[in-house]
Amino acid sequence: MLSIVEGLLIFIAVSESILGVLGNGFIGLVNCTDCVKNKKFSMIDFILTGLATSRICLILIIIVDGFIKIFSPDMYSSGNLIDYISYLWVIINQSNIWFATSLSVFYFLKIANFSHHIFLWLKGRINRVLHLLMGSLFISWLFTFPQIVKILKDDKPRNGNAAWLFKEPKSEFFTKQILINLGVILLFTLFLITCFLLLISLWRHSRRMQLNVTGFQDPRTEAHMKAMKVLISFIILFILYFIGIAIEIAHFTAPENKLLFIFGMTTTVVYPWGHSFILILGNSKLKQASLRALRRFQCCSLRHRLAVTELC
Repeated sequence: MLSIVEGLLIFIAVSESILGVLGNGFIGLVNCTDCVKNKKFSMIDFILTGLATSRICLILIIIVDGFIKIFSPDMYSSGNLIDYISYLWVIINQSNIWFATSLSVFYFLKIANFSHHIFLWLKGRINRVLHLLMGSLFISWLFTFPQIVKILKDDKPRNGNAAWLFKEPKSEFFTKQILINLGVILLFTLFLITCFLLLISLWRHSRRMQLNVTGFQDPRTEAHMKAMKVLISFIILFILYFIGIAIEIAHFTAPENKLLFIFGMTTTVVYPWGHSFILILGNSKLKQASLRALRRFQCCSLRHRLAVTELC
């Protein structure tokens, strides 16, 4: 029987999931429609579409896995369901972080302004840099899957016991988790570095424009300030996502504490739904498409009300 707090957190997690699927689905639909209309698929369209798709899959697997562990843990005690979910989690989670890191690298190389020769060299080879990141994703998969197979073989519930048999020392358990997520940690570190450097570049540029402009605020300064706010929000949500994952991993050391796991699940889902709406508001193409969709929805709603009024 769930407590009131646990039920409330589950309701919040489900609401976040619905918003996340709608927001990311909208991003993917707009980008795909735009690509079909213009008959070209740019790198940024590929990254945004891939990010939206991976986040939808990520939300679904987080919620499905969470509900199984909360309401029907016996499903993990027989068959290979836990194997399939674990493999899917590795692929989707690392793909999502790769797309998020690629987006931050893309914005960094496109928007930032540094005179260092290494930055200028990377800026002229942005597609090669992203292809190199793609290679790092495959290497991370090759390194992670053997670790996952070993852990599943050693720690899988036995004798029909639905609970995870946590027998190894905590230090060894967390060492295994670090090895499994080594590729994710490296991508996350790269994400933080590029975001930090981009923030420095935007802040310097905004300061220069503020010193050169008197009276009314320059629209370019406002645009840079908006970009910094979006970037800071992205960093905060990404950190929350990793905190949520860390809480879910810590739950294996105390499997009887359902509240800890539900709180971790709720925290984890904040990032994939929250950043989708930040992207929509921060991207002019997505923002205009969302405004058009809202106008159409309002028109349809108004027509429906008029039709109901006439019938009455």
